[in-house]
Amino acid sequence: MKVVISGAGIAGLTLAGRLGALGHTVEVVEKAAGPRPEGYMIDFFGPGYDTAERMGLLPRVHELGYHFIEAGYHDEHGRRRVGLSFERFARSLDGRMTSIMRPDIEHVLRTALPPGVRVRFGAAVTAVDNRADGVSVRLSDGTALDADLLVGADGIHSTVRGLVFGPEAEYFRYLGFHTAAFVFEDPEIHRLVAGRFCLTDTVGRQVGCYGLRDGRVAAFTVHRTPDPTRPDDPRAAVRAAYATLGWIVPTVLERCPPEIYYDQVAQIEMPRWSSGRVVLVGDACGAVSLLAGQGASLGMGGAFVLAENLTDLAGYERRWRPVVLDKQRIARSGARWFLPATQARLRARRVAMRLAKLPWVDRRIAVSLVGKPTALVGDQRTRSGDS
Repeated sequence: MKVVISGAGIAGLTLAGRLGALGHTVEVVEKAAGPRPEGYMIDFFGPGYDTAERMGLLPRVHELGYHFIEAGYHDEHGRRRVGLSFERFARSLDGRMTSIMRPDIEHVLRTALPPGVRVRFGAAVTAVDNRADGVSVRLSDGTALDADLLVGADGIHSTVRGLVFGPEAEYFRYLGFHTAAFVFEDPEIHRLVAGRFCLTDTVGRQVGCYGLRDGRVAAFTVHRTPDPTRPDDPRAAVRAAYATLGWIVPTVLERCPPEIYYDQVAQIEMPRWSSGRVVLVGDACGAVSLLAGQGASLGMGGAFVLAENLTDLAGYERRWRPVVLDKQRIARSGARWFLPATQARLRARRVAMRLAKLPWVDRRIAVSLVGKPTALVGDQRTRSGDS
């Protein structure tokens, strides 16, 4: 089967790698001029971890990954108020997790693509002719591609979804937060946060920092706002939103580069994921949001399931939709704890995190955060392309 995949992110690259290994003809088109350097540090576990193992990528993921001591929350003066042990959390997942930068996991997937898989950067999808006998795709560079199937793996603001399924507003569920991520250099902050994920213990706004092995610092921000509109100047918006926070935040804001990742925190909810010869995967059809913390993992797992059900799109959706809905539900219910809106909620979160140190509580908290365990399709490790 000939498949065109729109989007060279985590879901698109996973699908391309799996389909290439199974003998399909695959072309990936991506509107960006090249691999994107922006992105979060992600805690990588669950179905994405299992997919990486099945595709033989886990050793490289661990090589580029990080092992942090804890996620520690600090007050306006830098004093640690409470922390969550990564070791305990990993133990509740039987050790099957690591932390890795989003661009790094994309690098792992991209460099592992089979030789016959082509990735074309700087080529956005501009038109789709969805027919009973196939699909034609027009690209921004004037190229026309014919295929048996078009896959929209182009993220929460999917162009393919808009062209085939209708306007984004029909499926977009804003959760009341904006978020940003960027990387900067500051030796003193790197020394302070090395080996840990350090966050502000604050109401309505939060800044977090990781120390990277190359000496840089990865920062992420999230704040509550009723306005879903993305700002024209993201850096200025970040500096304004967090300007009154203390500790290391003033320096982090000063070091914020001109180009950063910035978006709304939202979910995508759709009544169906396929139409004729077009199907969606990952955030394009089921974004779970930053609050769920498993977008990359679910994107990889969903891509694996789609590859195994390429001729049964209804089966793909039937298998994977309940997984996505479960994670979306958990994200919505946990929003008040992810970023407390009041001092009372903030104090309650501190109590809950201290209780997490008890042996019988840590596993229950992990389950409440990540949802039900998710298995991939059957036991098919003997199939072509499996590790």
